[in-house]
Amino acid sequence: MTHVKKTLLAVALCAATAPAAWAAGYPERPVRLIVPYAVGGATDVIGRVVARYLGEELGQSVVVENKPGAGGSTGSLHASKQPADGYTLVMMVESSHAVNPNVYAKPAYDPVKDFTPISNIANVPGVMVVGFDSAYKSVRDVVEAARKAPGKLNYGSSGNGGYSHLSGALFGNTTGTQITHVPYKGLGPALNDLMAKQIDVVFDNMPSSGGLIAGKQLRALAVSSPKRLASLPDVPTYAEAGLKPMNEMSWYGIGAPANLDPAILARLSTALKKTLQNPELVKTIEQQSAIVDYQTPQQFKETVERSNKAWARLVKDIGFEKM
Repeated sequence: MTHVKKTLLAVALCAATAPAAWAAGYPERPVRLIVPYAVGGATDVIGRVVARYLGEELGQSVVVENKPGAGGSTGSLHASKQPADGYTLVMMVESSHAVNPNVYAKPAYDPVKDFTPISNIANVPGVMVVGFDSAYKSVRDVVEAARKAPGKLNYGSSGNGGYSHLSGALFGNTTGTQITHVPYKGLGPALNDLMAKQIDVVFDNMPSSGGLIAGKQLRALAVSSPKRLASLPDVPTYAEAGLKPMNEMSWYGIGAPANLDPAILARLSTALKKTLQNPELVKTIEQQSAIVDYQTPQQFKETVERSNKAWARLVKDIGFEKM
């Protein structure tokens, strides 16, 4: 073998082993977790819990960075454009990565191609909430009021095109009523206005509303769990309230920009699996009325793809006009 060939072979070998060597030391500095919703919402609550324990597992801090706006599009798009080096992670949730891409005529990102799915974290029940002192004591009360005065009642959401927005649209379609949509930059601000009696209803998820319900600042009218929640035994499921199409739980996962190095993906997948087995994390997640659900990267990818197909059908079935 000539000197030139030996040199070229050595360079090729170095190039082949460099990524593995680089990944072996991962992470060497703090990792950023982008939450594409405002502080206080369900995604933020779950993201912060996972960040704390994942950081312990990785041996580096996982710092939460909230980037709300456009129903999760703003933060998700930002995350998709970051280097795929494992130092930027993003909350991939049903609202931002299945609902949102199906309600825009020109989506800002592809929920599968522009991201590397790592794992689902938890499945979360939805909840229909009103202010604790609201005149509406049941789903029927809201439906009757909406029928008497079409468009007078309103509901807040995390932004145009998000899960809470589409849930309100589905509510109107299922009940044959018209209620006005009021978009916010996250569910936290929407819940604040709900408690301040500035809006009438919010279609939320339990992690962000649970504490407010327990503190008697909000009243739950229905939940989307398979059966009544132990924490809310007097609150019917949507199915029991006659709204079976709304009786589905949401998934909350975590991912990274597309083309993440396989070695780093494996490291994060293993770390998340151990993180989601932590008794303290499991306890905290279950206190939010959610169910921990680890998935392999392939399983989570399939979850995202399957969910996108389901929401595409739903958007078509309810006659939602894309934005």
